[in-house]
Amino acid sequence: MSLSPSGGAVLHIVVDAESDGQRLDVFLARARPGASRARLQKLIAAGCVWVEGVSARPSRRVRAGERVSLQEPPPEPCQAEPEDIPLRILYEDTDLLVLDKPAGLVVHPAAGNPAGTLVNALLHHCEDLSGIGGVLRPGIVHRLDRDTSGVMLVAKNDASHRLLAAQFHERRVEKTYRAFACARPGARPLPPEGRFETRYGRHPVERKRFSSRVAAGKPALTEYRVERVFETDDWLALEVRVHPRTGRTHQIRVHLADAGYPILGDRMYAGRRGRNLPRELWPARQALHAERIAFCHPRTGEPMAFAAPLPADLAALRASLERLSRG
Repeated sequence: MSLSPSGGAVLHIVVDAESDGQRLDVFLARARPGASRARLQKLIAAGCVWVEGVSARPSRRVRAGERVSLQEPPPEPCQAEPEDIPLRILYEDTDLLVLDKPAGLVVHPAAGNPAGTLVNALLHHCEDLSGIGGVLRPGIVHRLDRDTSGVMLVAKNDASHRLLAAQFHERRVEKTYRAFACARPGARPLPPEGRFETRYGRHPVERKRFSSRVAAGKPALTEYRVERVFETDDWLALEVRVHPRTGRTHQIRVHLADAGYPILGDRMYAGRRGRNLPRELWPARQALHAERIAFCHPRTGEPMAFAAPLPADLAALRASLERLSRG
C-alpha cells in the first residue's frame, strides 16, 4: 500500500492487492491508523473521501489499483478556553503527557464546572496538539474523580488516543492506588489481601451513586493488599494498596465501602464521620491517590511506568493515624 500526500491536507492512497474487496471505511482505517473508524465514516459521509474522483459510501468495496483520496479538514477549535493553571508534569513527548493531578481539580468542563479544569490547563500547556476526533484538544483516555489525586495519562493526537484507549480496554494498563479506609461498626475483618469480583452498576435508589450489590450489571474486579493496620479500642483504619483490573466509575470507593471499609473522607460512600473517629482523621477529601501507572508507549511500544508521591494532605493523615493508633 502506498500513501503519499498531495495538495496540503489531501492524501491519495492506492489500493493494494491485499486490500482488494475491503469496505472503504475498513481500508481507510488500515491506511490511516491514527484515525478511528467512526471518525473516518463521518468524513466519508461529509463528502471528504473520493474513490477515483467520485464520493462513495462507507460500505463501498474498493478494488486493487483504485485511488482513494481523503481530505482532512483542519481540527475544529475546542469550546473550552486555555487557562494558565499550573501542572505537575512527570513526562511529556509529542505523543503523550503524564501528570500528577492534585485533588480538587476537575478533569472535564461540565455543568457547574465550565472552567478551571484539567482540560483548560492542558489547552494552555500543549502547543503541539494535532487534533483528536477532529477537535483541537488534549485526549483524556482515563479519568480521576475531582477529589482523587495522582498520576494521569493524556494523549496528544488521534493515533496515541486510539492506541492508549485500546490498552485500557484490553486491561493492559497497570494502575496502582493508595487508599486509607475505616472500618464500619460491625464490619467483618478484611483479609490481608484479596479481590472484589462483582457485578457493578447504578445504585437502584440513589442514581448518583454506584453499587456492587446489583442484580445485573457489568463485571468489576479490584485486587487489594492491606499495607498497614491502625487501631485503638474505639476505631480501626487501614492503609490499602489497590489494583483496579476494570475501570468502572467510583470502583475502588464502592468496593471498599460495600466490604465495610469506606475510604476516609468519602462523603458519598462513607456517610457521616465514623463513630468515635477523631476529627483529624476525617480529611477534607476522600483519601484516595493514584500512585502508579504502567503502559506501553503508543508509538514505540516501549514499556513505561510513572509514579506520583503521596501528597502532603495524605502524608499528614498517615502521620496522624500512626500517632493516634496503639502501634
